[in-house]
Amino acid sequence: MSPTVHEIRNAIRVTTGRFEREVDASFTKEELQAICEALGIDIDEAERSATTRMRRRIRTQVGIAESLETADDVQFRKADLQAIAEAVGASVEP
Repeated sequence: MSPTVHEIRNAIRVTTGRFEREVDASFTKEELQAICEALGIDIDEAERSATTRMRRRIRTQVGIAESLETADDVQFRKADLQAIAEAVGASVEP
């Protein structure tokens, strides 16, 4: 059985130094910042408040999108989370 979206998110959280969550919840700004740091994405103060911009940069960095202009800025889907987990070295067990 494949891991759930919640399990993948929690694996990413733990790998990036954040805490697991009991409930299924999307990433907070702080968690997105931690993912950016883990991926070596340099974000400036203006971007820290822009969750949509951070999502676009993460998608571009892990190869989900070819450029910032073509990157989606909505919450991550399961395939996106799997690519991010792989990129940050998160261990996702079913």
